[in-house]
Amino acid sequence: MNILDTIIAQKRIEVAEHQAIRSLEDLQKMPLFSRPTRSLKQSLTDPSKTGIIAEYKRKSPSKGIINATAAVEAVTAAYTANGASGLSVLTDEPFFGGTLSDLVAARANEVPILRKDFMISEYQLAEARAFGADVILLIAACLRPDEVQQLAVKAKELELEVLLEIHNEAELEHVCPEVDLVGINNRNLKDFEVDIHKSMQLLNMLPADKPAVAESGIHSVDTIVTLQKAGFKGFLIGERFMKASNPSIAFADFVQELKVKQHAG
Repeated sequence: MNILDTIIAQKRIEVAEHQAIRSLEDLQKMPLFSRPTRSLKQSLTDPSKTGIIAEYKRKSPSKGIINATAAVEAVTAAYTANGASGLSVLTDEPFFGGTLSDLVAARANEVPILRKDFMISEYQLAEARAFGADVILLIAACLRPDEVQQLAVKAKELELEVLLEIHNEAELEHVCPEVDLVGINNRNLKDFEVDIHKSMQLLNMLPADKPAVAESGIHSVDTIVTLQKAGFKGFLIGERFMKASNPSIAFADFVQELKVKQHAG
């Protein structure tokens, strides 16, 4: 059993536990459930923003503890203030150290928020809506194409956008009309190896109406500039900032350097 299989097996248990504690009806009564959602797709094409979806995460299976002390409120506020096009908040607890409370804390910011988790159930979509997310992640590596479509249709009903994550050419068949954005993960979720060239290879195979987001392994401004020129609209980056003692400053410095490079180019 690889790490992804292990995570999904645990996720099935977790979803059942959550449903036993809080019903779908309870979720629908929560204050954030009925708030108007924000469009990440729109934000990524806003020229006044950076195109960066800045991620808050405490740990990962491949890296262990990344940052156990930086507060979600301070970090996401700094990300927003410095031009993040969106926020990504990990809500998986066993493997990434996140919680749904982190999502609520990040919601103080007026910017689109992605609930980053392993979505396998329609219940999790309602949960994402109730805790303040605007966008949900569907991972092709752990869902069949028909499951992606079923969950994407449900997300649309809940006025949530869908970021579909793919890793190889075979997973292109998971792209359906209800998907808003396609993320190309440079990290293989089965063995956690990173290859930045994956993004470049798959980009030209994507439908033109689905903005492309490069995910994982982006550590330098030069990489973003290269990917932008290739046609990518979004860049999901977390570890690069979170591993710093002060992620807020790390992000501000990175954005400043990016602006200089873009202006020079």
